[in-house]
Amino acid sequence: MNTNGNGSLLYPLPEISPGPRVTPGILIETFQHHPVMILGMGIAALVAAYALLGRATPRYTSTARVYVEQEIPKVIRDSERGVMTKQDNYLYTQAEVLRSNPVLSGALAFLNPGPMRTFVDVEDRLSVLHDNLETAVGKMDGIINISFKGPHPEETAEIVNAVVDAYVAFHTDQKRDTAAALLKILEEARIHYDADVAQKYQRLLEFRRQHESLAFGSDQGNHVILRQMEQLLTQLSQAKVATRQVGHVYETAVSLAEDSAALRQFLEARHGRRVDDATANKIASLQAELARLEGARADVLLELKPEHPAIATLDAEIDRTQEKITELDRQFVRGQLAVLEQEWVAARQKEEELAAQCEAQRHQVFSLNDELTQYARLQSDYEEAKKSSGILDDRIKELSVTEAVGRLTVTILERATAARMPSEPRKGRLMAIALLLGTCAGFGWGLIRELYDQRLRSSQEISALLRLPVLGAVPAIRSPLHSGIVRAQVVRICPTGSEAEAFRRLRTPFLLGSFNGHARTILVTSPACGEGKTTVVSNLALSLAQAGQRVLIVDADYHTPKQHHIFKKNRWQKGLSSVVAGQAKLEDAIEPTGVEGLDLLACGPQAFSPSEMFNQERFRRLLATLAGRYDRVLVDSPPVLLFSDAQILAAQCDGIILVLRAGTSTRGDSIQAHAELTAVGARILGVVVNAVPHRRGSHRENGSYRRRYSIEAVPAGVCDAKGREVLPLESLFERRS
Repeated sequence: MNTNGNGSLLYPLPEISPGPRVTPGILIETFQHHPVMILGMGIAALVAAYALLGRATPRYTSTARVYVEQEIPKVIRDSERGVMTKQDNYLYTQAEVLRSNPVLSGALAFLNPGPMRTFVDVEDRLSVLHDNLETAVGKMDGIINISFKGPHPEETAEIVNAVVDAYVAFHTDQKRDTAAALLKILEEARIHYDADVAQKYQRLLEFRRQHESLAFGSDQGNHVILRQMEQLLTQLSQAKVATRQVGHVYETAVSLAEDSAALRQFLEARHGRRVDDATANKIASLQAELARLEGARADVLLELKPEHPAIATLDAEIDRTQEKITELDRQFVRGQLAVLEQEWVAARQKEEELAAQCEAQRHQVFSLNDELTQYARLQSDYEEAKKSSGILDDRIKELSVTEAVGRLTVTILERATAARMPSEPRKGRLMAIALLLGTCAGFGWGLIRELYDQRLRSSQEISALLRLPVLGAVPAIRSPLHSGIVRAQVVRICPTGSEAEAFRRLRTPFLLGSFNGHARTILVTSPACGEGKTTVVSNLALSLAQAGQRVLIVDADYHTPKQHHIFKKNRWQKGLSSVVAGQAKLEDAIEPTGVEGLDLLACGPQAFSPSEMFNQERFRRLLATLAGRYDRVLVDSPPVLLFSDAQILAAQCDGIILVLRAGTSTRGDSIQAHAELTAVGARILGVVVNAVPHRRGSHRENGSYRRRYSIEAVPAGVCDAKGREVLPLESLFERRS
């Protein structure tokens, strides 16, 4: 056992991870190992997408364009235009007005939805319009695009045009219902005030004719009480007009409380400027977010079903955004109604206070001369009525100017026409996405299989896993060398082939490298059966013998011995077990193989317990004797994981060669075999990778060098390990041709 004086191992055990290793070339290896699966899944996804698109109903999009402009009177200064005409706010408001229920209801009134195929078997036609109608605000141009998607191109164009006409009609009605209504009321009040002024003036003239002295001796303009009375009456008349106006504004606002957009337009027309800019900005931002979410939902619906969790998440986000917009509208309406109500209450309180002051002032006037008092009363009534009429005229003029402030002018730039090509589904884009997703899915599945596939495929992977040098990689032996005996002597039968050259490269470290003169007894084993250790032993021994070394093959595999079949010897007469048991001499048990420098010590008769035989001191001395007589002693042992013989032999040999079969040996078996060998202090020289697949186009496969076969190497009439007759190499060529 290879230990130092204190019993510790001379060769420390490397840390080996049994899990999958991601090497830089894992992606390339995945494609090389699973090209059919990757391309097949991509093509399958492409075919599935094509089949689904063939069954999908095409949808056409028709678009109309309208230009919405705010009218700015000339009396408004340029510095006020930016405050009163917020383009980025009012355009988004109008875009939502286009999708509101009043406009859509008006569009249905313009249409005749009965015979239209778009509304067949649809109970809620308003919802169909709302779900398929889209509005988009242009950037810095004041243009709103109105689009509708449907399966019938002629009907989609007709629906879009009906929505545009309903929107224009809605604005026309709004113009008449806001400031125009208030102006009409004031006009009617002015007629009443004018009649009252005329009546009071006639009374004043009649009184002066009846009391001529007042025309010469009355100095009413210098009388303090009368002047105060006149001022109070003037203020009272102004307060009454203001109370009536504020009351009408409040009542109109209450009637418009259900329509926040109409209320906002009414208040902007009244004040001549935007109302509550912060709330409007929040609503506009939420409306833009709502439009983005609805667009995202429409895009996701192209790929997912309506019941998919992603669609439900978008629906919930859309509902929350709509609730926020509704709540902001409610806050705006409540706030504006509260402000108007406070203004109305304040106006009434002021009117009542002025009325009380006027009443008190009247008591003082009553103490004056009856005629003067009566004349002053008539004159004050006349002046009050006259000033009230003048104030009303001024308000009518102001309202005529402010009526145009913020009023919108809608111009239809482009009416919708029937689309020639469907807008959905986008077959080219969806098929490209399906091909990409299918290929990625196939590549991902192949990568998972590659990462968790326990089979070892390449020399680089084996070296990285076991932390051992790869001594050589033997290519898979191809026809006509499939026979077991022929394969075991490929170095002799086909000396110019790539397989023979691989074994010659394998012998180089033993001739010129670090193993020269140090590793005389070499154990060749593998983790499990069928990995080619016997083939490696025979061919390595042949190549070493051809290099001039004296080599002995010791067949220590009593479970499946094959070396005596390869070299056509009889194991039952004499062999290793006979020598260890003292039944035969070593010189008699060793037989020449017919190759100069190569001898064979067959396993001999079956041993009752091979492991106990290998543990005997007599076997150790025998192995030392053989190491002194030969340059190399190659021991063919059973697999490590199946029998304990390999561990016992490994502890007594100078070096171990572990044979792994590419595409067959697994990570777990290789790591366990490595651990069991190092546990007994064995010195593992390296790994031989057997049956490496041939790659097309490899620079190591040169077709200009033809193989040469030694036909006499396999005579007729020889049986293999299973008792079958081995055909001569000539017969192999005849059967192949």
